[in-house]
Amino acid sequence: MKAAVFRGFGAPLAVEEVPEPKPAEDELLIRVGRCGICGSDLHMTHEPAMGARVGAVLGHEFAGEVLEAGRSTRGFKVGDRVAVAPVRGCGQCPACLAGEPARCERMLLQGGGYAELAVAKDRQCLRLPGTTSVEDGALVEPLAVALHGVTLAGLSPGARVMVMGAGPIGLGIAYWARRLGATRVAVTDLLTLQAERALEVGATAFVKADEDAVRRVKDSLGDSPDVVFECVGRPGILPLAIQHVRSRGSIVMLGLCTALESFVPFQAVSKEVRIIMSAFFTMGEYRAALDALDGGRSAAKAMVTDTVSLSDLPPAFEALRQRTAQCKVMVRPNAG
Repeated sequence: MKAAVFRGFGAPLAVEEVPEPKPAEDELLIRVGRCGICGSDLHMTHEPAMGARVGAVLGHEFAGEVLEAGRSTRGFKVGDRVAVAPVRGCGQCPACLAGEPARCERMLLQGGGYAELAVAKDRQCLRLPGTTSVEDGALVEPLAVALHGVTLAGLSPGARVMVMGAGPIGLGIAYWARRLGATRVAVTDLLTLQAERALEVGATAFVKADEDAVRRVKDSLGDSPDVVFECVGRPGILPLAIQHVRSRGSIVMLGLCTALESFVPFQAVSKEVRIIMSAFFTMGEYRAALDALDGGRSAAKAMVTDTVSLSDLPPAFEALRQRTAQCKVMVRPNAG
């Protein structure tokens, strides 16, 4: 089969012929219909701290059709269309049994979506309703990541929310925040490329992240934000979040930053700011994200801006390292 293979840090992905995966008895063999390009994959291919291995097939936001079901799998048959939750745990520990495989000591983030075929444990998969497309299925994972962050924030009805970063996760935060209690949501970014899309998914204001942003965010929300979501993942963002948030407010950090960060603790302590770290999702949140996309009418679909073939994936992948009007780009490995 064809797959886009990681060939070294700083090198572009290479589309190659690789052996087809063979499903274990508790796995499904899946014909990949769509796979989203995630910002974490961009990090993995440039930053050794992320742990990517040469020869790996990345791509963890995928959905497709079951071609083969291992003999011990349950609840699936050939022809079913499924969304794959890429957080794989052991399936037996208390965390896994509670639907939180991300907290499993043996957790791994599964890739494989940048290929024509992939395998997944049956416990990782959710069947797509008949009214949900495979493109929607590939959008479930980033939407679940955003839902997890909003859930951890514990938004109160009428909350004022600020989202730093207008990428897919930031826009997903805006989407969920409005649906889970926030009355005003301001999205900020250095560029205005996603301004209209931010408003389409649920934001009430878009503010360019410049020297006057603190005042303009406060004006747009009617006061300082109760919760600030950091979805950028670069040094220097946390101090800005502390500057923005109200006294006794919360900061939820979802951005993937592998560099050292520094801030003046007194500024956070004096405000009694609560700083929350958010990663991955629960299986309940994954299902809730799928339910939100059922029927193909969700505003979150506005995040998908382009679909490319597997052969066009390497240049499209590299192009996303520079900020463009693209938001969520999907890969269609089986273009034929």
